[in-house]
Amino acid sequence: MKQYGLWLILSLFFGLFHIVPAQGQTVRVAVAANAQFVTDALKEAFHKKNSADVQVVVSSSGKLTAQITHGAPYDIFLSADMKYPQHLYTAGYALNAPEVYAYGSLVLWVLKTVNLAEGLDVLRSDAIKTIAVANPATAPYGVATIQALKKAGIYDAVKDKIVYGESIAQVNQYLLSGAADAAFTAQSVVKAPALVHKGRWIEPADTLYSPIRQGAVILKHAASSDLKDVKAFYEFLSSPEGKSIFKSFGYKTR
Repeated sequence: MKQYGLWLILSLFFGLFHIVPAQGQTVRVAVAANAQFVTDALKEAFHKKNSADVQVVVSSSGKLTAQITHGAPYDIFLSADMKYPQHLYTAGYALNAPEVYAYGSLVLWVLKTVNLAEGLDVLRSDAIKTIAVANPATAPYGVATIQALKKAGIYDAVKDKIVYGESIAQVNQYLLSGAADAAFTAQSVVKAPALVHKGRWIEPADTLYSPIRQGAVILKHAASSDLKDVKAFYEFLSSPEGKSIFKSFGYKTR
């Protein structure tokens, strides 16, 4: 009986530690498609300091904004511009005014052997029959692409070659699957570890498009739970380590 009593006490003791582990909450982050890969790196670095489970949902900025206004339970929104998070803040869906977490860079990406030394003029080539572009109605990188093509004076010459994807993620899929011969994507994509050795790319002059100021907000949904871990991840974005990770993926920070 004494042995049984000791076993029962030990079982209860260790059972308590099993039942009540030290865990953080779940932080749900809605991420514009251009920032998918850098967010994976940020999440990994953050998890070394914090036990919170960071879950990421990726889509175009416009579609994520629509989801948020229809009640999607996200805690943080990383947009590809400032317009969408500002709209959410003005409409009462965010707890703070948007802050710039990074400045994005547009690139022209190809898998074919074409002369990229020609710059954007290479798109006139007969070898480039299809150009993938993110839909400017929902994706800020699509807006930047159309601006660049028009300012470079080649939009009219290549507009019939353009196929639109709903986000940068779909644009990347078009190129990698061979459905497009060229794609305008984010530099953060071509610098992702899984893609860095695929194809070649050039960066159009940043004078050809408006600065891609990417904004972040903490969403109203976060107030329904403990804000500690949500704020910790949000603040990590602008920490020295966070900024270093953004820069390694081709973003600019201040």
